[in-house]
Amino acid sequence: MTAQVVEALVHAAIKFAILVPGFVLALAALMSWIERRQSAMIQDRVGPNRASIGGVRAWGLFHIIADTLKFALKENIVPRGSNPLLFRLAPFMAMAPALIVFAVMPVGPTNRWVVSNLDVGILFIFAIGSLSVYGATIAGWSSNNNFSLLGALRVSAQMISYEVSLALNLVGVFMVFGSINLQTIIEGQGALLGGVLPKWGIVVQPVAFFLFLAASIAETKRTPFDAPEGEPELVSGYFTEYSGLALATWFLTEFAAVIMVAMMATAVFFGGWQIPWLPPTPALVATWWFQIACVMAFFAKTLFFVWVQMQLRWTLLRMRYDQIMTMGWKYILPISLANVLVTGLFLLLTR
Repeated sequence: MTAQVVEALVHAAIKFAILVPGFVLALAALMSWIERRQSAMIQDRVGPNRASIGGVRAWGLFHIIADTLKFALKENIVPRGSNPLLFRLAPFMAMAPALIVFAVMPVGPTNRWVVSNLDVGILFIFAIGSLSVYGATIAGWSSNNNFSLLGALRVSAQMISYEVSLALNLVGVFMVFGSINLQTIIEGQGALLGGVLPKWGIVVQPVAFFLFLAASIAETKRTPFDAPEGEPELVSGYFTEYSGLALATWFLTEFAAVIMVAMMATAVFFGGWQIPWLPPTPALVATWWFQIACVMAFFAKTLFFVWVQMQLRWTLLRMRYDQIMTMGWKYILPISLANVLVTGLFLLLTR
């Protein structure tokens, strides 16, 4: 292994450590508090505000520390009759793919701001991200619990079903920008339509954006698509038997998936790191302040979509499992196919 390869691997590891533990996992931990505070505000409750340090409550922010200590001190119970090895491995089998996919997400205008700028970046996200379903399925099967098994069956059917529509809703974007490289797609969104309107993905593919958002939320298994968890009838679905840090891992995995959906929506449909009406000329890209401004714009858009998903979590009613599957196969999938067809015809007639 040459010195250049080693140096590249070290740089990639450093960037991954900054992005994933430094931003994704930190934000995921913060989201555990934000979600409870937001639900309390929507439902006219107080919410978590009791934890304090030295008499200072700080709006309940110290609940993050309290929850971490509580999870760490709780016993990781392995159910009798379960498969101990698979039961312990399942949370990490779900979490690892959810974190690896961030490696191809460009948060800035140069390769300095992406761990690995793959030409097939979006395909990498789908290929690796889809492996998370194995962790959830194995968790339910290995728990020796009928409720967990039913949750595992639901999660496998739901995630596999909506992955089809999720990918189809991005095909129109690929056709418009002529690439599946995320950085290239973001760069293509820097143009202006008619010299006024930014050529963002939501402008050129508005139908695909809303279908993508619906399919993405179904992939993250959050309300109104939380049938795999099914609290009224399945207790907690596929992770019913988990406790301690293993249970915390499932929560962090879910929040990491929410952040990934927000980043994907930002990169593909909302210009990524592009700042509206400020074209990234080579001279500007070479300046440090412009690069920092682009990174801040990317994360600001990401936080907006995280907020949107949390709003939906506490606003919409939970759908029945049959309604979720009907919506995916009979409505979202046909409309997604029609959108690809219309996009292809439009490009054929205008080019």
